[in-house]
Amino acid sequence: MGEHFHVLKGIALVRERVIGVPKLDSVLRQAFRLAASAKAPGHLSLWSRTIASMTISQTKSEANEPPTPASTNPPSPAKRRKLTGRAFYESLGSPKMILAPMVDQSEFAWRMLTRSFMSPEASKDLLAYTPMIHSRMFTETPKFRDHHFQPTRSGLATPPRSDLEKPTADLYLDGHPEIDRPLFVQFCANEPDALLEAARYVEPFCDAIDLNLGCPQGIAKRGNYGAFLQEDWDLIYKLINKLHLNLDIPVTAKMRILESKEKTLEYAQMVLSAGASVITVHGRLRDQKGHKTGLADWSVLRYLRERLPHDTVIFANGNVLRHEDIYKCLEETRADGVMSAEGNLHDPTIFAKPPNIGSEGREYWRGRSGKGGYRMDAVFRRYMDILYQYVLEKPPPKRSPLFLPSDPPVEDPRTTLNGSASEDTEGQPPTKKQKRDNKQQRTTSPNLLAMQPHLFHLLRPLVATHHHIRDALGKSRAGDIAAFENVLHMVETAVKEGLLDYEADPAKYDNTDLPNAQEQAEDPSKDESSVATVRACRRPWWVCQPYVRPLLKEALAKGSLTMSKKDKRRAEEEAVSERRRLEEEEEEEADKRLIGNPMRELGEMTERESVDDDDGLGRREMPKQSMVCG
Repeated sequence: MGEHFHVLKGIALVRERVIGVPKLDSVLRQAFRLAASAKAPGHLSLWSRTIASMTISQTKSEANEPPTPASTNPPSPAKRRKLTGRAFYESLGSPKMILAPMVDQSEFAWRMLTRSFMSPEASKDLLAYTPMIHSRMFTETPKFRDHHFQPTRSGLATPPRSDLEKPTADLYLDGHPEIDRPLFVQFCANEPDALLEAARYVEPFCDAIDLNLGCPQGIAKRGNYGAFLQEDWDLIYKLINKLHLNLDIPVTAKMRILESKEKTLEYAQMVLSAGASVITVHGRLRDQKGHKTGLADWSVLRYLRERLPHDTVIFANGNVLRHEDIYKCLEETRADGVMSAEGNLHDPTIFAKPPNIGSEGREYWRGRSGKGGYRMDAVFRRYMDILYQYVLEKPPPKRSPLFLPSDPPVEDPRTTLNGSASEDTEGQPPTKKQKRDNKQQRTTSPNLLAMQPHLFHLLRPLVATHHHIRDALGKSRAGDIAAFENVLHMVETAVKEGLLDYEADPAKYDNTDLPNAQEQAEDPSKDESSVATVRACRRPWWVCQPYVRPLLKEALAKGSLTMSKKDKRRAEEEAVSERRRLEEEEEEEADKRLIGNPMRELGEMTERESVDDDDGLGRREMPKQSMVCG
């Protein structure tokens, strides 16, 4: 133990002298690991001599160097201590709400839009993730790197060595310390070295690195990453441990549940033992996607919470469609935080508390029934203004206040007396008969490329009934801000018409014909269909609202999903197994009744004998006491 302590002390001494020298620092990291794992005294003696020689060499080098004036080379500040686990989570403010990593969909502008609906105090309770980034492509391709992560204006030519070298004057968008924190950067990977190299690029601009172990898409299967690594525990351990040992910020992981609670617990324990400070658990299996998405199993998350150490930080993911679901999930799973993905795509205000009655203003709509939500034109307009301010870096156009039915009538300056669009309207795209003066330049900004997909998610209920807006949005190209401004104007006009129609006939939108809607919506998981959830989430088409996917049985019934031969065989086997189980339970109940009251059973058997055997009802007839109407 004495020699072991001597080695570690020597490593610490030398590291204090060589901070910032990458090669030597790397050698010392290796020395620390080998010394800590040394099994024979000879190994320790060898490293003792190595450390001693390095210490003497460094000391002599410093002695021969001329003193440097303090004014030209001030001492560097001490390196910040790396926090992990719950200490790290608490240093972020213990955020309860988490914006999920989504491929090409959780970019800077969308994160800013999501934060903008929360108060300055509440926005600190929101932790956001970047979109998933492919680690190998990020390290090998500078253009890919610049197009997917933009923390500085000059780009990321070489990975900064430490937090002390962060170019503060060059900060741009992603991970900006004043407006985009806390932030985790998520990578998908299957090569530990490539993952570490990619992480070093973004390390100074985020709070943690997250490993994607949950992506179930076909591209992840072909690339061997995401949820398709969950059988290779050794590789997962190496990926996480590589970052844990070599980064100055924590590493986290996002995973899915496995086929059983017990197996999921073992999986989570392995991920934590590798060095993960936070685990996000999606309560669905790998094959639960698309029409097979179904419901997430919160009971598995509660099972993990009760069996993992108290210091373990767990984020829950799945079944979060509305703001109310966040608190319900926290209560049922006992997780530290709740993550929302698809719910946020359709309603970026999901993390914001609704305003008090009477304080709705122009952006929030509330109906006679008390149900409400943020207006689509308000969210769309705010999204555009954020793009102007941060991405395009120019002031947004002057806009008139959002329409309210109580406003006095004002003629729209963008229309003529007969209601048709004015040809010289500023900001309108040219008509088909006109030629564009300049060909639209192709943009590479991730924030502009994501606009059209985001708006199709946001406006889904609206474009389902307003096909001209759907067509205009479909023709809009990334970077063509004038085209999107035109779509915004069309949306504002449609919302105005919807609000006036509601004032004329509120019953058309209040869902008064749906009985027991609130009662059935309290626990949608008990319903075998999505009807109760749809009832709870439904709003007028001009209000932001979640998209409720049909459950598996509904998708099969509608014909939107067909079962494969393998799934059909499995379903048939499960049906046979279920019938056998029910028959065995009936036989057990019959045996119990016979033992408890043999004369009564004999009487029932006598009554059954009087029934014609050919009608097939003799064995199925039930005692009157157990019959239930309906």
